[in-house]
Amino acid sequence: MREISTEWRVIDNVATAWFDARSLTVGAALAGRILELTPGVGTDLRRTGVRVRLDSDRHAETVSAAAQDLGLTANPAVLQQLSVVVESPNPSGVRAFWQRVLDYAPADNGGLADPLRRDPALRIRQSTEPRPLRNRIHLDVVRPPAEVERADLGPASGPFEVRHTDPDGNEVDLVPGAALGGGIGTADWQTVFSAMACYRTTSSTQQRDLTTAAAALADNTGFPLLIDLRPGLVIFDSGKDQWEGAADGLDPDFAHLAGGLQTVARELGATADHGLPRFLQLFFDAADVEAVRAFWVAALGYTRDQRAGVSDIQDPLQLNPVLVFQEIDASETDRRRQRNRLHVELDVPPDLAQTRLATSVAAGGRLLDESEDHWLVADPEGNELVIVSSS
Repeated sequence: MREISTEWRVIDNVATAWFDARSLTVGAALAGRILELTPGVGTDLRRTGVRVRLDSDRHAETVSAAAQDLGLTANPAVLQQLSVVVESPNPSGVRAFWQRVLDYAPADNGGLADPLRRDPALRIRQSTEPRPLRNRIHLDVVRPPAEVERADLGPASGPFEVRHTDPDGNEVDLVPGAALGGGIGTADWQTVFSAMACYRTTSSTQQRDLTTAAAALADNTGFPLLIDLRPGLVIFDSGKDQWEGAADGLDPDFAHLAGGLQTVARELGATADHGLPRFLQLFFDAADVEAVRAFWVAALGYTRDQRAGVSDIQDPLQLNPVLVFQEIDASETDRRRQRNRLHVELDVPPDLAQTRLATSVAAGGRLLDESEDHWLVADPEGNELVIVSSS
């Protein structure tokens, strides 16, 4: 890509910008301007701002001008993108398994990518290093029950009978979601740890009108709804557990909001796609949960879930996956010494990479290796993070 204005950064090979906004309604105004410009842009609305991603930088200056006209300020310091890397002696077998689990599309790099660009990419790399013991990282994936059944992964195991393993032994808990409530007023919604409804639209005008109405409804209730726009699609997402009244001190009647959003969507002619909702999080086993958790909070710029007994940490912008930590017995020394077959990759802007590296090391990380634009860091128990800087 050619050099673009200072508001934008190349993250995971995509021109990306974040514009601070004081409400979803203001963010929806920018989304409407973008839809007038080009309907193919990925736009993510949050109560604190808007992320815009462009496959081409052709419209970057026009989007920046629209944001400025609405009084929105760019904040490139918050931009980052997480992905999951699997090292395998059998990439094709691993790829086939995870494609069924996630319903991702093949990527140019031999891995898999979420077609909606909401959940982290899965990068698959060749490795012959023997690692026979269980990883200390696994994935939780929640999808509608029909989609879980369609994945056809065979018998499950584990305490909740939802665990499956790929040909290398990497684990996923593939959890069937459920409908939100039992009434027809929320029939378009699925609970997949988040409460989610995905609406197909037939025109940019319909997409704009639905986004504008949804933002106003959410702002009126004070609920921090996530609204993601993709070509021909509007996604409403509560965020993990946020639809439950006790989460994060929120106590709205989410079912009432969900019903209102469903009514507006149907009145505008949008159609719910019940198969699309999906939630993905990373689960870490640790002997010293507090030390490992503190590292990842610092390294990723995440915040801690304040609920008692909950070990989650989350992206404050809710653009990247939740991480969860659970304690394991410190006597599992062999397993704890073995390198995981999975690790996390963090793509940040070039001007922020050294700061992020220093923060990670200060939080108990160890720099294991570095090359041009790549830094391999281990957390206090050896789980690996690769910091990548796109040029």
